Amino acid sequence: MNIGKEIRRAFRLFRIFAAQHLKKLMEYKIDFITGATSFLIDQVVNLAFLAIIFGGVQSLRGWSYHEILFIYGFSLLPKGLDHLFCDNLWNVGYWIVRKGEFDKYLTRPINPLLTVTVEIFQVDSFGELVVGIALIITSVRHLSLPFVWYDIPLALIAIIFGMLIYTSIKIALAAVAFWVKQSGHLINMVYGMNDFSKYPVEIYSRPVRNGITYIIPFAFTAFYPASYLLRHTHPVFSILGTVIAACVLLTVSLMIWHKGLDAYESAGS
Repeated sequence: MNIGKEIRRAFRLFRIFAAQHLKKLMEYKIDFITGATSFLIDQVVNLAFLAIIFGGVQSLRGWSYHEILFIYGFSLLPKGLDHLFCDNLWNVGYWIVRKGEFDKYLTRPINPLLTVTVEIFQVDSFGELVVGIALIITSVRHLSLPFVWYDIPLALIAIIFGMLIYTSIKIALAAVAFWVKQSGHLINMVYGMNDFSKYPVEIYSRPVRNGITYIIPFAFTAFYPASYLLRHTHPVFSILGTVIAACVLLTVSLMIWHKGLDAYESAGS
């Protein structure tokens, strides 16, 4: 297999799909505006709740308001990138397999998983990225961070591999549809646990901390790398742990995906 040729085909396909999606976006401006507005309302409610909590306390388990604001903003970056590039995996879980439409991916000249992920380019994810960056900038202005030059590449590494954690979880859970025809609700249930990553793990009970660290490692998408950037503590666990968690999850999810492809039988409504 010529990997370079396949990658070039993937990029060409991505450009085609991106152009098509942008055209649809212009045709359905109301849907885009509604989605963006819903996201902003959700963030405003969450941030208002956080402000209310800190209206009566100076810190939460040793974490100040602006430190938690930084963690919250950081959590939106890997999630936003996953939303931008890999959102079509939700559709695999909800209806693509159930309606028998996955067959079209098997007839294309590149890897079906790659085709699925590049087919949809979710422009409304820019809302998450913009809000995340804005919260980080706002919080940094009120914090005295122990900044060194290599924090920037480490932050980028953490964001990229944090995105892979989100994507890997969706790949594995979307693949369940190959056996049961529909797994969207399972993706939604597990994916919803990412909200735990927006806050310090110390505020949770030990079972929850262990669950979001070692079982479904959402804590590595935000809290651990953000805590390193804030306090320069546990760099190996926080940054390298994020990389390891992403690589392990991606390996397992790809194994599940390929097993699911072997078990896949075309279905229809």
